[in-house]
This record gives sequence, C-alpha cells and structure tokens, in this order.
Amino acid sequence: MVVLSKPALEQFSPIKTCKPSSTTFYSNIPVIDLSKPDCKTQLVKACEEFGFFKVVNHGVPMEFMSVLESEAMKFFSLSQSEKDKAGPPDPFGYGNRRIGPNGDVGWVEYLLLRTTFSQKSFDSFKEIPNFCCSSVHDFVSSVRQLACGVLEELADGLKMKQRNVFSKLLKDEESDSIFRLNHYPPCPELQALSGRDLIGFGEHTDPQIISVLRSNNATGLQISLKDGTWVSVPPDQNSFFIIVGDSMQVMTNGRFKSVKHRVLANSRKSRVSMIYFGAPAPRARIAPIESLMKEGEESLYKEFTWSEYKKSAYMSRLADNRLGHFQKQ
Repeated sequence: MVVLSKPALEQFSPIKTCKPSSTTFYSNIPVIDLSKPDCKTQLVKACEEFGFFKVVNHGVPMEFMSVLESEAMKFFSLSQSEKDKAGPPDPFGYGNRRIGPNGDVGWVEYLLLRTTFSQKSFDSFKEIPNFCCSSVHDFVSSVRQLACGVLEELADGLKMKQRNVFSKLLKDEESDSIFRLNHYPPCPELQALSGRDLIGFGEHTDPQIISVLRSNNATGLQISLKDGTWVSVPPDQNSFFIIVGDSMQVMTNGRFKSVKHRVLANSRKSRVSMIYFGAPAPRARIAPIESLMKEGEESLYKEFTWSEYKKSAYMSRLADNRLGHFQKQ
C-alpha cells in the first residue's frame, strides 16, 4: 500500500470521496501552553467551544516522538506480505483500508496496540516486524501522563472537589485505553477522481474520554465546526492535539462536546499519526456528574458502563450518532 503502481480507478471505488474543501488552514484553533498557570481556564473554554485544541510545552520528549515515527515508517514501508503477518486485527494488530467490522473503508493502514504492557502485549510485538516494544512503551507512558495532566487541569477549571475525577479512570489498572498508529500513503492518483478529495479516515467522534494525537507535518486532518463546516487543521509535529470524546461529553452533560473529525488523503506526502485513546475500565459507569449540573438541570444521558457503550459504538458505522442510543427522550 505504500507504493502505488498505476492502479485503475476501480481501486478507489469502495472508498468515499467528498467535495474539495478549502486548502486554507483554520486559524482559530485554540493553542494552550500547559506551563501557564491559567491554562485550566483556557482548557475548559476550548472543550466547550471546540472539543479540540493544541497543547504546547506538553512535557513529552521529542526523542520519543521521532523514534516511534521512524519505527512506524520502517514498518509501513515493508512489503504488503510482511505487514500482513501482523494482521488481521482482532481487534489488535495490522489492518489495511477496512475500518471496523461494519463496512467502513478508507485510504489508510494502521496498527492497533494495547496500552497495558502485560506479557501478552509483549508477545504480540514479536509478530510485528521492525518494531520495538520499548519505544511504544516510552511514548505511550509519556502521553498517558500528558492526558492525565490535561484531565486534572480540566477538573480544576471546572472547580471539581476531586482533581482526579477524570484522570483516575485512565490510571485504573483495568483501563481500556488503546494506542493507534495510522499511515495514510501518498495518493498521486487523486487527480483522477474528478477533482474530489479521497477519504483517508471517515468522519466520526471518538467514543473514549480523551484522545491525544500527534502527527508528522503532513496535512489531512479536519474538524467539523458547530455549523457543520469542515476546516483543515495546520499540522505541527512538535505539539499534540487533544480531542474530547463521547464519554467526556456525557460526564459533563453536554457542556464539553465530542468533535467530529476526519482525515483526507494527501496526494504528495505520507501522513503518520499516533493516537492515544484514553478510556476507563470496562466496568466503569459513565453518567453526567451531578456537581457539574446547575440547579434544576436535567440529565441528558442514561447511565451506562464503558463496556456497554464500547459494544454499541463498535456495532455502528463511523459517521453514526453513537450517543443517540443513550440520550434521554
């Protein structure tokens, strides 16, 4: 999938396209310096208005990012037969184009990995050529710490009595957090698509609590604004983007919004993204937190366990409103 050799247009037929969007980058995405004492206020505002923001001075060593990106590119540059030895995903492992079990496809290949480093997870790395478990461990450990720090600042900004009300869910030994490496190969045949953009990863929200994303300097990521307009996110390989997930939207009773996002294929350059999806333990109960609700405010969502929501989410298509089944009438 890395090297394309004059494929016929039928090669793209299962993959959705969309009308060309503006090539201008959206300039109003919040950029938050985590070293500043007032960052908690900015974090809350960004979660309310966008559900998406960039963080700088994040504390993740640049070496961890560059080493893991290098290893990821070595793996994705292997022959298809070599990569296929690490798949198919069950759900962990290597996948190519197919996203989930319900018919979604995209111009993407990926590795989905556990974030709990048990003997089972170490053994699974033996099946992934050119990959070192320690580099993933270093990166994921640092990014988990970043995610927990952001969640604790948010709790402070919301004036919660317990600063760890959100972060403790990620720190639980049974946390269901996962780590994903996505590779979007260059697609020079885009010109053959009648001027339309090829979808790398279709529009969706993330079901977890929080997602932490880092990519190389290739374009492609877009978010949907409140009015439904899709805007392009300027890439920044030195920073992280934080995405509010469905579970956080529920816990704040809709005050924070999980944002729809997607990735468009790039005609000239490979895009590599690394995403940590911070999730609670399967048994954890997700519901609006009473202390965050105003007097007389009604709960918008039914209580559910993460296991129940995860099962429902993975039975749906990417673009479905996954929270719809759990909203109160």
